[in-house]
Amino acid sequence: MAALAWVVRPLRSLLVTEQLPPDWQVQADAGLRIVDNAKLLIGGAPLRVMRVSGAGANTVKGWFAGEPVGESTKAGALARRLLDAGMVHPEFRHWGQTPLSDLRVTVVIPVKDEAAGLERLLAALPDVPVVVVDDGSATPVVAANAAVIRREQAGGPGRARMAGLASVETDLVAFIDADVEPGPNFLPDLIRHFGDPAVVAVAPRVRSRFGSSVIERYETDFSPLDLGAKPANVGPRRSSSYVPTAAFIIRRAALDNVGGFDPGFRFGEDVDLVWRLVAAGGTVRYDPTVEVTHDPRRTWVAWLRQRMAYGSAAPKLAQRHGAAVAPARCSPWSAFAWLLVALRHPFLGGAVAAASTTTLAGKLSHIPNPNREAGRLAGWGHLHAGRGMAQAVARVWWPIALPLAIVMPRTRLAVAAALLGGPMLDWHQSARRLDPVRAVALRVIDQMAYGVGVWKSSIDSRSFSALRPDFVSGLGSNENHEATTVTRS
Repeated sequence: MAALAWVVRPLRSLLVTEQLPPDWQVQADAGLRIVDNAKLLIGGAPLRVMRVSGAGANTVKGWFAGEPVGESTKAGALARRLLDAGMVHPEFRHWGQTPLSDLRVTVVIPVKDEAAGLERLLAALPDVPVVVVDDGSATPVVAANAAVIRREQAGGPGRARMAGLASVETDLVAFIDADVEPGPNFLPDLIRHFGDPAVVAVAPRVRSRFGSSVIERYETDFSPLDLGAKPANVGPRRSSSYVPTAAFIIRRAALDNVGGFDPGFRFGEDVDLVWRLVAAGGTVRYDPTVEVTHDPRRTWVAWLRQRMAYGSAAPKLAQRHGAAVAPARCSPWSAFAWLLVALRHPFLGGAVAAASTTTLAGKLSHIPNPNREAGRLAGWGHLHAGRGMAQAVARVWWPIALPLAIVMPRTRLAVAAALLGGPMLDWHQSARRLDPVRAVALRVIDQMAYGVGVWKSSIDSRSFSALRPDFVSGLGSNENHEATTVTRS
């Protein structure tokens, strides 16, 4: 961590404190609640309760009606706070396209034995500088209209990207994997975000390429690279904690000043980089209105190895980033309430949840209808916590939960619900390209394979911090809702 602190300080000095461009527009986050004629805003990740002045409320309502941020310093400061809180997001629907001549970006493509994918990707890129890094392909890569760097020994995508970075001279660099196919406006649409001086990196939605096989249909619905349809301000304990760097645009200066991709990570290098950028004070955005497609694994063996590899990164990430890697995050109130429910004491669990609601109502006494708002916040918080803990059982804690269910029959229903409930809900919320039996079965295997990777790497490294939950104080701390603060603007 000392080394990390050393590379963080220079980046902070690079971050410009200017407000948003005055012609920018913002839209409300899908989960934002607007109360008391916009004088009270509840939402974001972590959850916040933000009170604004009457003038600020009028400004916010104007933004949601389509007005630009404007020239006012106070309005710009309010927009910045709402963006940083994840309560609003940039709105570009009415913007024109950025001219290709203004892109100021170099594309770096790491590739290993993906000749067909590389050819497809190069054909889809506009006329911008391209650096291809051949990471030990069996047949050396040849690419027209691109500089090619050959690494005789494969070192993984992180090392390959850093090798390509040495040839980049532009302010922005786009990392795109060879098995990714971007849309025609991928670069112009994402580069718009860099009009905000606080943004250091941005990523699109990565969707699995649609196909007819079972694995292709499963991945189209449940790819771990697909972070969904909601835009996000990315970082630990937020609605999107990271973005994959399979398609990713970043400021060159920001990347240099946090030391780039850590070569010590064979997997999880994207999570580590994003979290270091955020720790340095930068803003990383996820924009699902821009999409790319990604090739799924071709065989079930490769698919399982991928999931285990993802899990294997968790212990090392935990050593560097601590509780940000916790498999479950919730308040002690929620943990105790759900433990009672799991032990078949639902009324006691409900009593604990009710007590927590009363406590929260006291903290919110200065806002309109504190009891109603406390009930809403605590209720949703406990539900989020329950789902998060169930997912932790299905993904990471199942090697403990299954033996426990054998020796403690009282827990069997709760363990079965944790293992199957999440996958069933995931299937229900998906496009349902597979029947429920196969989809749920594969989802269970998917999550267990990730857990195998976590446990194996934890045992090998003799570090078990990636297995520990994070009990955060305060209601609203459940899953992505971890703090309740009140501010004025």
